[in-house]
Amino acid sequence: MKEVPLAVDLDGTLVRTDTLWESGAARVRRDPLAAFALPFWLLRGRAAFKSEVARRAEIDVALLPYDANVLRELRRQRAEGRWLVLATASDSRIAEGVARHLGLFDAVLASDGVRNLKREAKAEALVERYGEGRFDYMGEDRHDVPVWKRAGAAYVVGARALARGLESSGKVVHEIPREPGGAVPLLRALRVYQWAKNLLVFVPLATAHLLLLPGAVMAAVLAFTAFSLAASAVYLANDLADLQDDRRHPVKRARPLAAGEVAIGTAAMLIVLLLAGSAALCALLPPAFGALLATYLAANLAYSLRIKRIPVVDVFVLAGLYTLRILAGAAAIAVPVSHWLLGFSLFAFLSLALVKRFVEVSNVASRDEVNVAGRGYVAGDGELLAMLGTASASLSVLVFALYITSPQVVVLYRAPALLWFAVPLLLYWMSRIWFLAHRGALHEDPLLFALHDPVSYVTGLAIFLTMLAAT
Repeated sequence: MKEVPLAVDLDGTLVRTDTLWESGAARVRRDPLAAFALPFWLLRGRAAFKSEVARRAEIDVALLPYDANVLRELRRQRAEGRWLVLATASDSRIAEGVARHLGLFDAVLASDGVRNLKREAKAEALVERYGEGRFDYMGEDRHDVPVWKRAGAAYVVGARALARGLESSGKVVHEIPREPGGAVPLLRALRVYQWAKNLLVFVPLATAHLLLLPGAVMAAVLAFTAFSLAASAVYLANDLADLQDDRRHPVKRARPLAAGEVAIGTAAMLIVLLLAGSAALCALLPPAFGALLATYLAANLAYSLRIKRIPVVDVFVLAGLYTLRILAGAAAIAVPVSHWLLGFSLFAFLSLALVKRFVEVSNVASRDEVNVAGRGYVAGDGELLAMLGTASASLSVLVFALYITSPQVVVLYRAPALLWFAVPLLLYWMSRIWFLAHRGALHEDPLLFALHDPVSYVTGLAIFLTMLAAT
């Protein structure tokens, strides 16, 4: 009925996220020490807490992940003359901003710093204004049940079980479909494919020729698992910190957290569980491994909060994080790391970090934009990045060539001269990466490209067989 207003929930219904979590994440990103103040704000009550967080953290409401099906339904009802009300437990600052941005709502009911407009409080506020059963309500979870009970009709977004329950109680129900979240978006958020980077912990096992020693292999497997759990926690934390920047990016805005496919609260809980699991595995390995993993986490935190916005420093830190995996793998099996291996890895991974930035800068330039979102680079930096990256690639191959002629190589290889066949293979692969990057045929993440590139697999197998033959 046109004369009956339709009240619409915000969090989880109109937007596929929770604006309180969004505001909290934005505040902590802006000032990490604010995380310690949040519990004290909560002591003043939830309404005051929401008001304080909203006041201190600005979120761009235009970038929120709005539900396309809900917006389509609201625009249809608006076109038919329906009175629309945004009724939310979010703070009024955020609610008013959303209403202004969409231009669909005739009224806004929201928490005001004193009254937390949730569940029964929201139902009471709507009844006071429109009367018992004289409004319809759109929501999506069990917290909306008290409001639905006092509404005329229920609009249920994506919650089939709740809709069935309301229908059985005699309520008129209109269902609005929503794509289910499930395990797939969660796995994407964990970036399991990125665990391939942690295979670097097995490099010391291979270079020390301990692949046939069961104890060393088991320690390396534990180290790989601990690093992988910690890495997923880092990716989740990084995505939380980058919500606003990711939503401005043409590709990254499809990430599960940015798109609202995975709840921010779920991500926060997973971070704790993943770190706890990683810590439990560290207890089974030498203390030096735990110290290196803690260094990895601290460096990643610093990178996410600040360093990734500092040109040049960011790529050096990325290269260091790759090399840190090799050091951790050596610590897990208690073997020393060759200086040659460290030199090679630093230059090789610096080149890969630079090619990633080069692609990002090239993409920005192709869109006639100036700045790379969330980074310290501009469109004109591509040429310099390419020069530094190709030089680093060449230096990594040079270090490997010098290693072949060193006295240490005779101790580990019976036919070290065969290792020379690996030199052109390495030089070819590194040069090809940069060649494809210049052509615009490379994904922003070189690892993701290599995982889907048959040539990379063939080249890697050839290098492995060469080193095996030399052994």
